[in-house]
Amino acid sequence: MDKILQATKIINDASNIVVITGAGASTESGIPDFRSDNGPAKKKKYDYPVEVLLSHSFFMNKTETFYDYYLNNMIFRDAKPNDCHKSLAEMEKYCNTLAIITQNIDGLHQEAGSSNVIELHGTTKRNYCMKCKKEFSIDYIFKINKPVPACDKCGGIIKPDVVLYEEPLNEKDLSKAISIARKADVLLVIGTSLLVYPAAGLLNYYRGDKLIILNMGATPFDSMAEIVIRQRAGDVMKKIVNGLKS
Repeated sequence: MDKILQATKIINDASNIVVITGAGASTESGIPDFRSDNGPAKKKKYDYPVEVLLSHSFFMNKTETFYDYYLNNMIFRDAKPNDCHKSLAEMEKYCNTLAIITQNIDGLHQEAGSSNVIELHGTTKRNYCMKCKKEFSIDYIFKINKPVPACDKCGGIIKPDVVLYEEPLNEKDLSKAISIARKADVLLVIGTSLLVYPAAGLLNYYRGDKLIILNMGATPFDSMAEIVIRQRAGDVMKKIVNGLKS
């Protein structure tokens, strides 16, 4: 049987589906994979490696340089949900998707209409004052156009609500993701190499035997998978949802 048809049947027969997404789910929206040849991790303009530029200590000590890098290399304001995001949102009409657990920070799953998204690494859409905790949109950050954005209420420094290097994942979100992964009878993994922990470690909590991996490159978990598909995520997910409709 064709792998996409096989995946469609497994999803259609499932009781509880959990989806894990990585950068490959958003590349078709024009957001480069962080570690790709065209991604932010390869930029040479700055005198620091990206792991330093996007670290907590760098944010605290060299905030202006942090923001110069972050706003020019990590924010894609014109990006729109692609067929992968849209199909995952539409899939909720035809089967029980417990949650989408994403490593992405672009907010495109919610924009596409997915109802339950766990953002393990936070999101660029939210920002908050470190002093009074007032929240700000990314549009506000660009509108004020300051080297270091400050709170209009108390003057405190505004920080993106993303998980930087040296920072732990949100414990509540991680615990929720683990709990949901345990409940899945089908685990659909899209666009991630499954090399980054603790996100990749979620697969160790999966108790089912219907793992579907949709990724252009190999992953350490391919041998465990029922199905491995090496095609564009948007194309495959659109075909799967069309199959669920019929």
